[in-house]
This record gives sequence, structure tokens and C-alpha cells, in this order.
Amino acid sequence: MIPLTAASAQRELAALAKPSYAANLQRFFKTGPGEYGAGDIFRGIRVPALRQLAPHYDSLPLTALLRLLRSKFHEDRLFALLLLVRRFERGDEADRHRLLAVYLRHTRHINNWDLVDLSAPNIVGAWVAAHGSRGLLEKLVRSPLPWERRIAMVATFASIRMNRHTLTLALARKLLRDPEDLLHKATGWMLREVGKRDQAALTAFLDRHAASMPRTMLRYAIERFPEAERMRYLHCKRVRNSIRRRFAGATGGLWTDGVHI
Repeated sequence: MIPLTAASAQRELAALAKPSYAANLQRFFKTGPGEYGAGDIFRGIRVPALRQLAPHYDSLPLTALLRLLRSKFHEDRLFALLLLVRRFERGDEADRHRLLAVYLRHTRHINNWDLVDLSAPNIVGAWVAAHGSRGLLEKLVRSPLPWERRIAMVATFASIRMNRHTLTLALARKLLRDPEDLLHKATGWMLREVGKRDQAALTAFLDRHAASMPRTMLRYAIERFPEAERMRYLHCKRVRNSIRRRFAGATGGLWTDGVHI
């Protein structure tokens, strides 16, 4: 039997590559200068093809898996994370603890939203849901790296699926003033998932914070609401912005979000 290596995996990934599709992915994932995925390189492989290949590499040594996770190619890193998730889900308690540590040591390579979203709930989120490691997510949500902050928020999906949303709401409050649009989207998404299971909890959060939420976050959170209710929350946001502009004009442009109106 031919031994599995990072090189053999990369040969198979290269054979699946479609350059024309790669060009589309380069644009979709914002890889231009100054964009959130700046410098990322795509082979052009669809996720179902990667998932189909993954079971054949379940016995890939961890050192080889980490070589893939450090690759310059986006799909190599995605493939490595698929393998890591599969290994985590099949592992015992000791295996899971070790793989969680591996994941957290390599977050700089988990550097696009799809990489975060397919792995964070199934590794970080699953561990937190099982062990109540709230401090881990609170540390990640304070990170200067936006991808680590996204890991923290999206990881709470595992708890949301268990009808536990206290941590999601707590992290959402910490991200109300986050400067990154990708964090606004992730937070709004998780709030919407809370609302699917506990409408009253989401409504209470929105009644308190909708006026100060970033618009993208708010729109994602209220996506499933009836139109009249969506308009009510968006109106709250517009009114606050109008007051804020008038206040800034009256004070020569001075304004902080710490001012309560």
C-alpha cells in the first residue's frame, strides 16, 4: 500500500483543479490587495470533491496534515481542516484535547470565512459545548486577528444547536463595535440561529441593541422576521443614525458611541 503523505494529497488535489473555476474563487473570496483574502491562491476545486476525497486520507499522519494546513493553496488548507474535523469527531477525549490545541496553534492559517465556518463549530464549538470552556471563546473574541474573533462567534453554533445561547448573546454584545464586516455577518448569522430556536431571546437582544448594531449585523439577525417587524428595527437604526449625525454637527464632529441618546 502506498503511504499517504502531504505530497500525495497535493498531487490528487492538483488533479482535481480547474483553473477557470479558480479565477472565479479568487474574485469571490476577495483576494485582491487590501481585501480580506489578500494574497490567497486557489486551485479551483469544489467542496463536494474535497469531501469525497477526505475519507481516503483519514490515516494521513498529523505532521502531513499540518503541512497541508500551512499550504499556500486555499483548498489544501480546506482539505486539511476537513480531515481535522473528521479526526476530532472520531477521537476520544485525549485525542480531542490534543487536536483542539493543534487547531488553536494554527489559526493564522485558518484565514478565510469558509475555513472558519466549516471547522470552528465542529472543533472549538464542540469542545466548549462539552466542557463549558467559556474563557476560551472570550479570549478569542478579544483577539486582534479577525479570523480568531470569527472562530469565537461561529463556534457558538454548536451550543445553539443544543438550545444554549447565553454565550452567543454575550459574545455578540462584545462584537457590536467590531470594525470588520465579516464579523458583523457572522454575528448576525448566529443571532438569527438563536432566533430560530428562541424568538423571545433574540427579540429581547434586539430591543436593547438594534439601534447600535452595525447595519449588516442587524439585517442578518432579522432576516426571518415578518416585514413589518424588520422595518421597525431598521427604523430604530435609521433614527439613531439621524440623531447621531445631528449631534455630531452640533458639536463640531465630536461623537463617541459612549454617548447615550
